[in-house]
Amino acid sequence: MTYSIFLGAGFSKWAINLPLVSELFDFDISPFNQSDNKRIKAITLLKSEWDKSFPDSENEQFINYASNLSKEQRDLVSWYISRRLTKPFICEEYHAQQWRRHSLSIDEYRKFSIKGMAKTLSFLQGFLGIALAGILTTNYDLLVEYALGTKVFNYGINDEQLVGRGAYPVSTWLHPVKLTGKLILAKLHGSVSWDENGHYTDGRRGITGNATIVMPTLQKEIPSLLKEQWTLAENILEQSDKLLVFGFAFNKYDSLLLDLLKLKGKNIRSVLIIDKYPNIEAASELWPHAKLLYCLPPPNDDGHIANWKNSLS
Repeated sequence: MTYSIFLGAGFSKWAINLPLVSELFDFDISPFNQSDNKRIKAITLLKSEWDKSFPDSENEQFINYASNLSKEQRDLVSWYISRRLTKPFICEEYHAQQWRRHSLSIDEYRKFSIKGMAKTLSFLQGFLGIALAGILTTNYDLLVEYALGTKVFNYGINDEQLVGRGAYPVSTWLHPVKLTGKLILAKLHGSVSWDENGHYTDGRRGITGNATIVMPTLQKEIPSLLKEQWTLAENILEQSDKLLVFGFAFNKYDSLLLDLLKLKGKNIRSVLIIDKYPNIEAASELWPHAKLLYCLPPPNDDGHIANWKNSLS
């Protein structure tokens, strides 16, 4: 018996209160410089004008609209989304009589100063084992990476060397950081720590807006840079007969993802959905022959989760 875990936006919302797509444009970010101020004013104005014209629209529609205006507007929206989702992981340090901001690196001990990181680690550790084929996620953030550390996971390449500095206080470029873990983490929509040049030890790409991510639009297109991640996800699902889904809404506009879950998850016979508002109808269409269970996120429904865990042993 082999199982896999699929983490949607609701997981990061539960863990560290990262916004869902419907909550993205609260503009709760702090500018680092004058350039940031200009960007924030520009995206605020663009969203305000859209809301006046389409007061009942969803954020996915606005993102789709803005992305098709021009490359400049697309980059602006991408910068804002990446920056907003990077916010909890930004660290400030005082150097040479000025404050400098940077994203925490994987394996830093300061990660546990982030509220919710400890419960994230506790939850994930409860499922680690030889029967776990892998973790799939549509989230851009580094929550899983921070929680598990480089000795637990990899992005599909054994001993992959990441670009960037090591963990604080080492903070040296002389000792490369490698992903030596065996657990496969497939990030289907990219990451704030990735760009066209590789995978990094921190989320600075999210701060600058240069990250490789699939923006939350109604018509998603998967860039070639992420094709290998989708292949990883296919392999994980094909090996699994049990699946835990945490915080995924099964929205119809995520057609590519729904097709993946359906076509490659034909061997799945048991699904546990952890969500405040579980979309059981949509899940039953994907896995008509599977036993579907659902519960609230922990700690509200720990009993159901514990029972499902026990069935894995």
